[in-house]
Amino acid sequence: MMKAIIIDDERLARAELKKLLQEFPEVEVIDEAANAEEGISKIESLQPDLIFLDIQMPGKTGFDMLAQLERTPQVIFTTAYDEFALKAFEVNALDYLLKPVEPKRLADAIQKLHASESKEPRAEAENFNNSILSEADQVFVKDGERCWFVKLSEIRLFESVGNYAKVFFGPNKPLILKSLNALEERLDEKTFFRANRKHIVNLRMIDKIEPYFNGGLLLDLKGGEKIEVSRRQTVKFKEMMSL
Repeated sequence: MMKAIIIDDERLARAELKKLLQEFPEVEVIDEAANAEEGISKIESLQPDLIFLDIQMPGKTGFDMLAQLERTPQVIFTTAYDEFALKAFEVNALDYLLKPVEPKRLADAIQKLHASESKEPRAEAENFNNSILSEADQVFVKDGERCWFVKLSEIRLFESVGNYAKVFFGPNKPLILKSLNALEERLDEKTFFRANRKHIVNLRMIDKIEPYFNGGLLLDLKGGEKIEVSRRQTVKFKEMMSL
């Protein structure tokens, strides 16, 4: 059974979707929210597996709301705006449904939900607010108009830029408003290593390790970046890697 929350500023749209979802006993609508602020507090307290999310809402958009979540449930966008469709796919949401929602399209979206569930166990709901994020967790990254859901395992590097951090995954390097210290507290140290003051690297993304001057190390990452490990961190790195 999947717990779902419907977030939409139109009461009728929520009621209609709720009615359509009665055809799918595997999805239980546990609550509704009429705007992003309400959505955030309900997601944090109720920890749903899935949200149906309107994009255009007064105040904050659905994308803005996602950017504020610490950890993101599965998302199916519901929107009257076709131009957002491509944007939603860039976000790699599970699916998007154009309003008025057609039962057939909803059935397709629920089908995708099952497919994604069987591929990979989601983090258990009770771990939702735990401070440490696992590799399989997805984080939401928004940079200007572009939005992504990124699995932590796909991120090879975080780089400090003042109060922001640059997130390196694939060819992308968006900025997020999080300091490296705040990130370090949330990341699993078995996977993510603080190489120096400015960089946290994904240990699984290291291609090559070379000695560097002053007793440090130089890490070649899969994306081509070369990251220096400070002398102090080199001692820790060698212990971890049993070098």
